[in-house]
Amino acid sequence: MTINDTVFGEIEYDFGWTRVIILDFFGKPTEIDLIIDGEEDGQFEEDQYLAYQSFIKNWHSLQHEILNSIKSYYLQKRKDLGFDTELKKEYPVVDSSKQILNMVSLDAVVVPYADIFEDRHIGITFNCTWDTENGLGIRLLNEKVTEVGYQDVAI
Repeated sequence: MTINDTVFGEIEYDFGWTRVIILDFFGKPTEIDLIIDGEEDGQFEEDQYLAYQSFIKNWHSLQHEILNSIKSYYLQKRKDLGFDTELKKEYPVVDSSKQILNMVSLDAVVVPYADIFEDRHIGITFNCTWDTENGLGIRLLNEKVTEVGYQDVAI
């Protein structure tokens, strides 16, 4: 089933609502999935609309915080796995955020049910070179990064 939602646009239901959107990610238009939690009736919670609209409005300014959070997560993960002293090609030495940017690709934005958290909640998933199986997930609450981990953090 397909509906044309006033906020999310033309979305399709297949055990969740989806559509492809284009987000500018550090100057590069990127085609990604928009995933919205919802029932087949197409009725969404007002807080889901608010979270998505606020995310889109602030996306440009959020990107640097997100990239810095990914870099911190990567460096900590690398250290936890012992690759700060032992070289491994999947976990190369990283000195700059630009290097991290070359190691990730934006995959999806997730708008979960609004009652999961009291705050505006958005998840972002990435593919990453260092963990192709689990990927990378970011949780935003009120447009602030609150958690970085595997993709399931964002879902």
